[in-house]
Amino acid sequence: MKKNKIIFWSATIVIFLFEAIMPLCTLIFSPENFNVGTKPLGYPDYFTYALIICKLLGATTLIIPKIHPKIKEWAYAGLTFNLVFAVISHAVVDHNISYILAPVVVGAILAVSYIYNQKIKPID
Repeated sequence: MKKNKIIFWSATIVIFLFEAIMPLCTLIFSPENFNVGTKPLGYPDYFTYALIICKLLGATTLIIPKIHPKIKEWAYAGLTFNLVFAVISHAVVDHNISYILAPVVVGAILAVSYIYNQKIKPID
């Protein structure tokens, strides 16, 4: 059980750093670069703001232990949809393999977090 918790928290903290802290820090400390990932794909600036807010809310939901399990499920789903559409957008628009693989890797870490969340949560 302890090993499962360590794996869950390690993966979840990595997700929190990538999906919440990095976008928020970019917005705060380097606002001229906040849309560097979405602008080349043709998305408007307001979409980037919405994406940052949703990522922050979703990733924060994952690290709060007492959040209702259904809300966590929605957070995992939302973050997964974000990563799937990032892969599709980059595959269709810029064909850059590193831009395509980055959300795949983050998605794999998100999957580990989800799987180990299921293993450590108490059975209702």
